[in-house]
Amino acid sequence: MTLRQQTPAPAAQTSNADTFPAGFRWGVATAAYQIEGAAAEYGRGPSIWDTFSHTPGAITDGSTGDVACDHYHRFRDDVRLMAEMGIRSYRFSISWPRVQPDGHGPVNTAGLDFYRELVDELLAHDIEPWPTLYHWDLPQPLEDAGGWPNRDTAPRFAEYAAIVHDALGDRIGHWTTLNEPWCSAFLGYGAGEHAPGRRDGLSAVRAAHHLMLAHGQACEVIRAANSQVKLGVTLNLYAVSPASAAPADADAVRRIDGLANRIFLDPILRGEYPADVLDDLSPLTSFEHLHDDDLGIISAPLSFLGINYYSRYVVAAPESGDGARPSENARSSGDTSPSSDGGAPDNTTMSPDEASASAWPGSETVRFVERDVPVTAMGWEIDPVGLAETLVRVHREYTTLPLYVTENGAAFDDVADDHGTVDDPERIAFIDAHLRACHDAIDEGVPLRGYFAWTFMDNFEWAHGYTKRFGLVRVDFSDQRRIPKSSAEWYAGVIQRNGLPIMGS
Repeated sequence: MTLRQQTPAPAAQTSNADTFPAGFRWGVATAAYQIEGAAAEYGRGPSIWDTFSHTPGAITDGSTGDVACDHYHRFRDDVRLMAEMGIRSYRFSISWPRVQPDGHGPVNTAGLDFYRELVDELLAHDIEPWPTLYHWDLPQPLEDAGGWPNRDTAPRFAEYAAIVHDALGDRIGHWTTLNEPWCSAFLGYGAGEHAPGRRDGLSAVRAAHHLMLAHGQACEVIRAANSQVKLGVTLNLYAVSPASAAPADADAVRRIDGLANRIFLDPILRGEYPADVLDDLSPLTSFEHLHDDDLGIISAPLSFLGINYYSRYVVAAPESGDGARPSENARSSGDTSPSSDGGAPDNTTMSPDEASASAWPGSETVRFVERDVPVTAMGWEIDPVGLAETLVRVHREYTTLPLYVTENGAAFDDVADDHGTVDDPERIAFIDAHLRACHDAIDEGVPLRGYFAWTFMDNFEWAHGYTKRFGLVRVDFSDQRRIPKSSAEWYAGVIQRNGLPIMGS
């Protein structure tokens, strides 16, 4: 389980052009349901992902996160392995149902104790804990009461956030409220491809708003307890490009950029919804779920913004007379494979049923165009330039806040040798190219302060189960052995030199 001896690169192999700023945070990221296991142990209650993964046909290989990487029982060994890799910051998520099984009310002391011990172990190895309060595992009782489309879920989240901060805040400086609310809302409640598996465009739109409201309310209660705390949120953002110069394709870009990016960026950073996005959604809803003071809460001051980036969208207008819904083709660390089904034409009034099974309510007929470019095992285009574009855009158009790439990585068809080791030059090339894009963004004046590779180790990859591997460390799920891949050693070298090898070296 130990990292093979890493030979430090000579200083001459890293030029100033390849070096990152002093103090740049190098980390890895994980999520509770994907790695912890111990799903029904020590007082943990069920989450929507427990329910969803046990639903026949929901997960590609029929698996669940009941055991996953057994990180709950093996976290000390995992932290030691991180330390061997030179990891400086560890972005992990806290399981809401492990802390508060019903989503409100009594606290599960054993659950909080687990995270206390994890944080202590990280600090003992000089690794900065960087917790995310919500990475998609809503307690099932809250879903039974309406889930994220129900406004009452937001104050329940703020209550939970206060509990966790009270327990751990004396040892943690940076807190992330939500991870990828787009996925929670539009894949979970719109497309039905993620937990809880609902297929209702109106519910997805309401869920997106209430997730942001929960973020804002959590920021309020945490800041009330600690005015010095550093708070942020993580959004999965995309570069969006037209398939052609046609005006109709430019409008397709506007629509998808609106639903993927601006529907979260504008309320959180500007305190307003984009008018064109509201117009696109108006056939679906009268927005009665928006209350007068919501946007002021949602736009609570932040200390940083996390950005998850995996690929680019290339979009086109619907073909003439074509009402068929295109591939959802959504891209994040947890998105499912593309699917196609019928949809309503643009600019018509849609009932929730007609808008069902879509991650793009109101814009179902926009086409996602696949280009002849290299892709990962997820079928996602490899486009590091899009990361630099996204970082520069967010900085220039939205905020001067410090930015962090809180997830970036790739699944490939890893092949293990007889010893379980994996040589993964494709993953190394992917991360290298995206780190160079990060460096380009810094050169453009972007205040990028850190990078978290997705992910530390192979895990339960949401609706793909155990069929896709993103890890720097291979997990042999037959015996839970951790075996660093070549990419783990390469990343350890990047961290050690605070920079990238010279191209071609």
